[in-house]
Amino acid sequence: MKYDVIVVGAGSAGSIMASRLSEDPDRSVLLLEAGPDYPEFEQLPDEVKFGYSTATDIMTSDHNWQYWGKATETSPPMMVPRGKVTGGSSAINGQVFLRGVPEDYDSWAAMGNDEWSFTQCLSYLRTIETDSDFPDDDFHSSEGPIIARRFKQDELLLEQAAFQASCRAAGFPESPDHNHPEASGIGPIPFNNPNGIRFSTAIGYLTPSRHRLNLTIRPNCTTRRIIFEGKKAVGVEVESGGEVFVAEAEQIVLSSGAIGSPQIMLLSGVGPADHLKEMGLPVVHDLPGVGQNLRDHPMIYVTFKTKEGHPMDGFAPRVQMGLRWTADGSEYRNDMMILMQSYATERVDRGGERMEPLGIRMLGVLDLAMSAGELRLTSTDPNEQPSLDYRYLQDPFDRQRMREMVRTCVSLGADEKFEDIVEYRIEPTDEELESDDALDAFCARDVTTGQHISGTCKMGPASDGMAVVDQHGRVHGLENLRIADASVMPNCIRANTNVTTMMIGERIADFIRNGG
Repeated sequence: MKYDVIVVGAGSAGSIMASRLSEDPDRSVLLLEAGPDYPEFEQLPDEVKFGYSTATDIMTSDHNWQYWGKATETSPPMMVPRGKVTGGSSAINGQVFLRGVPEDYDSWAAMGNDEWSFTQCLSYLRTIETDSDFPDDDFHSSEGPIIARRFKQDELLLEQAAFQASCRAAGFPESPDHNHPEASGIGPIPFNNPNGIRFSTAIGYLTPSRHRLNLTIRPNCTTRRIIFEGKKAVGVEVESGGEVFVAEAEQIVLSSGAIGSPQIMLLSGVGPADHLKEMGLPVVHDLPGVGQNLRDHPMIYVTFKTKEGHPMDGFAPRVQMGLRWTADGSEYRNDMMILMQSYATERVDRGGERMEPLGIRMLGVLDLAMSAGELRLTSTDPNEQPSLDYRYLQDPFDRQRMREMVRTCVSLGADEKFEDIVEYRIEPTDEELESDDALDAFCARDVTTGQHISGTCKMGPASDGMAVVDQHGRVHGLENLRIADASVMPNCIRANTNVTTMMIGERIADFIRNGG
């Protein structure tokens, strides 16, 4: 069967693309997803349904692609979680519903994407949400498909309240709404987690769309490659249940994420010609930027052992409060973030278990790293993951800010507000804090992913030799092929990426509907 549109990937953007494009009953849409689908809410496995009240570790779940990446030259391999289920990473993530700062989107516009300024994106950010705490003001909405909330003061766990108080004592301002354009400081993190339910795009967007006769959802389908006639995309080759078939369409939209979309592009012969030839793949179109510009948020752990008798509840919310500020000497507002984690375990890749507490932890996140990495194929088999070389902390400014991050966490944890909670600091050790060199070595060894990979098919004008798509998501030099997911971000925003990825889905769907 031939469709009007094929959307590859039912994730944070893809579910939105399929839902919005199928609003037109005359447009047939096929949505392909590599993972399973759960049409009924009651069918959802606990680790997908619940945001935190589950003993199953999503890091090792079959609903996770379980990728591995390289952080630095001295770090061990790190786990890179990505969703493999309808809803994609929105169905397995931490549900932080945080927007970028206005300067993020304005910087995209300054790079030649003039329809992506903050003022132009704001209406789409509002379209997504029902904000339970700030409804219907200039920056929020109460009519969107995704429900957002913040923990109230009387809901805060002991260490969350202590973290808030220690930040205030250190001089950081209160930030009651981290999604306000001018927000900075300490305050409750917004979550798309009403009543403890992880409100993914599968729930918010696909559920009300499933009845449409013009929308077909095909789970458990691995897209092997895009099929071209010359420079025109005409279909996709798909494997499902051991069988290979071809689906044709007038337009194809890749929404497979910042790993899946560039991988499919490369497997289809679109990317850096030298790399394609190295892999023995025919070159359909030489596009140097595919897989380059890998962006993310480097994250470091500062972990504390709690005193005996301190309550530790593995089914309680693990994060409630967050601190955002601007690093010393930085021109980038809110380029630093700390999330307070109330129930910390050893890392899964070091033998940790979700329900075996180690203590509490501060998650230090560098929200606008200068260093960028690279994605490359390791095999022509679509079931083999590509190489993910993040190249964290190569830039001296990144190392400087990460040192400030760690020392800020250490200082906050030493505040008297934690004296009834913290027994001692586990990591970093005093020796690792003695000098910049020692701290740099600790960070290079222990830095890990903030789980916000982006930028690997960045948008920009044709004059930018590393741009993969134009600002409407259309792949440069090809016909009938677009990309709509986190891979098109020119740079990683100063926030968790899920909301912005949803916004990208809304915007590019609108471009298609309006002929852009």
